[in-house]
Amino acid sequence: MASDAENPEDFRTPPSNAEDRIDEAGKQGLLEHRVTRRLFLSQLGAAGVAATATPLLAVAAPVAAPAHDGEELAAGTIPITLNVNGQDHRLLLDPRTTLLDCLRENLNLPGTKKGCDHGQCGACTVHVNGRRVNSCLSFAMMHAGDRITTIEGLGEPAKLHPMQAAFVEFDAYQCGYCTSGQIMSAVALAKEPCGPADDDVRHAMYGNICRCGAYPNIVAAVQHVRSRPVS
Repeated sequence: MASDAENPEDFRTPPSNAEDRIDEAGKQGLLEHRVTRRLFLSQLGAAGVAATATPLLAVAAPVAAPAHDGEELAAGTIPITLNVNGQDHRLLLDPRTTLLDCLRENLNLPGTKKGCDHGQCGACTVHVNGRRVNSCLSFAMMHAGDRITTIEGLGEPAKLHPMQAAFVEFDAYQCGYCTSGQIMSAVALAKEPCGPADDDVRHAMYGNICRCGAYPNIVAAVQHVRSRPVS
């Protein structure tokens, strides 16, 4: 019995118009994906350049500088006037600047020393409105309108303050690094309630550390000044 031969070609169904559209949409999607990827890489490169350029500009900008009429504020700075040793200083400061760094770096008054920078050694002691203050623990921005005195404003080589002269006379220093803070603290102590004994002085000066161990001479110098009438 003869039968018609089945041709495999007869089972192939020509693609519909819907399938054509799907195939074309897929190709277009792949093309768009490649274009988007190129754009993404180019934008990523531009962002990398911007990220490396910004810190360079930030480093170049001054943190603090003397303020003048009409001068534009540097980024992140605030204008302030500080009265130091009887003289007004107009400054542009980063609000995070400590009084210690302002005195040393902005006003070029290195007599106030940076020791521990944590308020534990007393080397940075200055007077604010007549009271002793650890300048490393105080922001400069807090002292607009205050009277600030440093070791430079206490006396001069030709006319030493009595406490400075006593430290020289009693050899109350060795390396000298803590001496300015010791003197500033001792001058303020003379105006504070303090007993007459040496132990009272030691207790009142406990916040000032002398790593050379000149404490007996320091106490002798302070007691010498306290025993003299105030001029």
